[in-house]
Amino acid sequence: MIHERYEMVVGLEVHVQLRTKTKAFCRCATAFGAAPNVNTCPVCLALPGALPVLNARAVELATRAALALGCTVHGESIFARKNYFYPDLPKGYQITQFDRPLATGGAVRLGDTREIAITRIHMEEDAGKSVHDRFAGFTAIDLNRAGVPLVEIVSEPDIRSSSEAAAFLHALREILVYAGVSDCSMEEGSLRVDANVSARPRGESTLRTRTEIKNLNSFSNAERAIEHEFARHCAAYDADDVVVQQTMLYDDRADAVRSARSKEESHDYRYFPEPDLPPLLLDREYVERVRNGLPEFPAARRARYVRDLQICPAEADVLTADRDRGDYFEAVANLAKDAKTAANWVIGEVMVASNADPEAAKSVSPQRLADLIGLVAEGIVSNTAAKKIYGVMTHTADAARTIAEREGLLQVGDEAALIAWISEVFAENPAEADRFIGGETRLQGVLVGLVMKKSKGRADPKKVNQLISDRAAGR
Repeated sequence: MIHERYEMVVGLEVHVQLRTKTKAFCRCATAFGAAPNVNTCPVCLALPGALPVLNARAVELATRAALALGCTVHGESIFARKNYFYPDLPKGYQITQFDRPLATGGAVRLGDTREIAITRIHMEEDAGKSVHDRFAGFTAIDLNRAGVPLVEIVSEPDIRSSSEAAAFLHALREILVYAGVSDCSMEEGSLRVDANVSARPRGESTLRTRTEIKNLNSFSNAERAIEHEFARHCAAYDADDVVVQQTMLYDDRADAVRSARSKEESHDYRYFPEPDLPPLLLDREYVERVRNGLPEFPAARRARYVRDLQICPAEADVLTADRDRGDYFEAVANLAKDAKTAANWVIGEVMVASNADPEAAKSVSPQRLADLIGLVAEGIVSNTAAKKIYGVMTHTADAARTIAEREGLLQVGDEAALIAWISEVFAENPAEADRFIGGETRLQGVLVGLVMKKSKGRADPKKVNQLISDRAAGR
């Protein structure tokens, strides 16, 4: 929504589950989909005498996230207790970081000219889950998520529209997935969003009262919820009413935002340093070692594909949308010595096969696909035949040439055989043939296609085109 009188001001708090096998402070599994309360132990259940031990892999992934976003990683950060009482928080407090976070600064770039600043990134543990639809009239508690390691990424209030909020989330997710920090699956709860929304008169620089919309579980829901809340603020100001700081919830079925509770401030949580965990100390060598392990990120990769490989921007977007896809494309392009053809195959047949059967598509290694591309380049098989061969390759380990020979898909360049097929097509389609010979040159593609179909993709299309042209010219 663009309002004539008011400007939207949004800051996001994004909770990202780190891609570890075990929890933040114990050895319980983090696997999604386990039976309720199976992945628990005395530590994450907060039984007396159980002490937390920090997961080193979680620290590494949190550091990767911070560096991927251009943040400054601090040599010392402090864990704290955030005290609040919910049924799914066994300890009665959450272990998090408060005034001494892991990292500060950084930004997420949107396009070439716009960027959203990052305030801080801190580590924390997740709470459990309240289940309201398992037993009629009762709320059940599943503590499998209690203690799962998270980072919270807090943006500055730099976002000025709901669409910009969605763009920020898409860009952030892309970076974190590329960095191997998280799978960022909103369906499984490994990425959740809180949005702080306010409105102010255009031209005013001071921030007005904000409200926080909690637990937005999709980018589209985030957009809609932000729009509704901004509209509510604007309406309140137009009516000379007061906006009260509070926590809101978005009901996607009703497409409406409603109040949940008054908004807590930091003093309400009674933060104090976690006595059972020492300060987290990261030396410069550790940080640089993590930095050196970061991949090339999507924006840089897209620019390189366009600049160095002459891939068009739209194709570069598709190839870099997934890190594994980009890696696969580059391997095929290097082996085949033909980036453009490799891009066409990956965006076409490979993606179609991956969507239908990911495991079958993975069975075609970059080398096998490069060999198939080589057969087409050498004129041994046609493009049409190559697509058939690729389909077989996804279900067998046989080489492309072996399949071509076995299936009778080697390209036919023998002029006599080609003329015979052309003659059959002309005889079976006399109206089209006469119109073509009479000057309707646009029908040449139709006739070539019919010859390719008759030859089951084996005819050399270049020679077929030439022979059909010769026939039209009376040669």
